[in-house]
Amino acid sequence: MLIAGDLVYAGADLLLAGAVIGCVYLLISAVVIATFKRPVTETSAAPVPVTLLVPLCGHEPQLADRLMTLRRQDYPGPVQIICGLQSESDPALDTVKAVAAAPEEHPIEWHVDTRLHGRNMKVSNLINMEQQARHETLVMVDSDVEVETTLIAELVGALQQPGVGAVTSLYHGVPIGGVWARLASSRINTHFLPNVIFALSFGLARPCFGVGMALRRDTLRRIGGFESVVETLWEDYAIGEAVRAQGEAVVVAPAALGHVYAESSAKDLFVAELRAARTIKGLDPHGYAGSIITHPFALALVAGVLGAGSLAIWVMLTAFVCRMAVSYCTERRFGTTETSYLMLPLRELLSFAIYVASYFGSTVVWRGQRYRLSNRTLVADPG
Repeated sequence: MLIAGDLVYAGADLLLAGAVIGCVYLLISAVVIATFKRPVTETSAAPVPVTLLVPLCGHEPQLADRLMTLRRQDYPGPVQIICGLQSESDPALDTVKAVAAAPEEHPIEWHVDTRLHGRNMKVSNLINMEQQARHETLVMVDSDVEVETTLIAELVGALQQPGVGAVTSLYHGVPIGGVWARLASSRINTHFLPNVIFALSFGLARPCFGVGMALRRDTLRRIGGFESVVETLWEDYAIGEAVRAQGEAVVVAPAALGHVYAESSAKDLFVAELRAARTIKGLDPHGYAGSIITHPFALALVAGVLGAGSLAIWVMLTAFVCRMAVSYCTERRFGTTETSYLMLPLRELLSFAIYVASYFGSTVVWRGQRYRLSNRTLVADPG
């Protein structure tokens, strides 16, 4: 019969084996990222009219600059830009009005509508805006995303390829602020984006990210409209699955967008990352459980604490070097913000702590509201 000490040593060996597998995974990821070829799509010879929907909620750093880039889109067809808000007192409204006054090519308008159609406030906002859309091709862009002036042309060009029902965009992190913002951005650039590229390259994932996406209104109607996803936290994933269920493809656009992170405290960082982790766990619980191997540095550290000896230290060092290789390749391939390698150990431990914490509860906080995830739907949780 095994005694407690034997169980501890067995656990240490198991964790160390997982860390070694994780190191191999990171090395393969580095090679995959370095050789990853972005999709190439032709822009339309006869650009179709486009309605660009931008849901807004509250003050966001540098919002005016991002909205101005949308007005400067290098797209020869008609572009209607709608910024949606759910309150006249929203501080983002003054920003939109200031941007609208500038003499840029594509005009920008705003629509304030207090109606809520479900618990997902962003989707409620999209429902309200979509009713004001004048064109059949819809592009959705999150307000905290930095884009190039070629965004609309690339999304619409991809959407016009045969058999395509929706277009999504990869994204990397852009920090605005101090250490907490840099840590938040680093999670995207050193963990999330590399994992997505690995999964895409080996056919292990079918992503649909809402940071920047495009689809036609007839496609949207056939999948039940935005109303069909108003009770979910992951409306982008749900839209992608519904489009595929119609027999159409969801393709990845050529450009990777810059997702802005402006967390100003440890609490902001923890709340946002725990929400993201529980979202991913809810979408693919088995795959999420297997992703434990993507934390080799932390696994080796825990194995060492449990008595794995000097071998654990060597595996930790190897894991650190492998993560640096992944970060370096991501920076070179996608032009992401350079990672502070001195910050990587903290980032590794924090990511593992979030991973573990995601299994202890189902509550998330989003835009100041508490929800409980139940059977892929949002349930109000007053706390």
